[in-house]
Amino acid sequence: MDTDGTLLTALADDLDGSFETLVLAHQDRLFSIALRVLGDRHEAEEAAQDAFVRAYRALGSYEPGRILELRLRPWLATIVLNLCRSRLARRAARAAVARPALSLDATELGTLEPRADEAAEPAVAAARRDTRETWAALLLTLPPAYRTAVVLRHVDGLSYPEVATALDRPEGTVKAQVHRGLALLRTAFEAAQRREREEMTA
Repeated sequence: MDTDGTLLTALADDLDGSFETLVLAHQDRLFSIALRVLGDRHEAEEAAQDAFVRAYRALGSYEPGRILELRLRPWLATIVLNLCRSRLARRAARAAVARPALSLDATELGTLEPRADEAAEPAVAAARRDTRETWAALLLTLPPAYRTAVVLRHVDGLSYPEVATALDRPEGTVKAQVHRGLALLRTAFEAAQRREREEMTA
């Protein structure tokens, strides 16, 4: 089932009539990418909205044949990541306050988004929520190149070739950055665990 292929065909035939379908299909993932890169819900919402504005303008300037050749998921990821980079650059220019390092379990990347069954077990839901919050905070401490690679691969679920396309980097570089990013996360987690044990025994 090539959902994106069907959507691209519809966009090439009738951009105005099918663009809402594109938004509905990809708004959650673009917001999720922006949130994990920026760490701020309001900014993430604005970045995702701006990404769709840019996507619409770009598609409006493309010939149908070019639209049909797009790799939709990495193309949209590229747009939102470029917007996020611009926002991060503005933050750096304003001398943003350094973020604290928090802990998370490197096996829990898939828990960054809420699960539908959490309401059934309040204690489990609370634990998962805490894990998501610490994961999200720790992701924000990674250098941007590692953070975006990890987010696209393990949060958004893009393949390595798709991540390479989205980031305009060689696939080997992307794999190395994901590997290094996960290693940094594991190191931070282990350090946090040691601190917790020391605090408990102090």
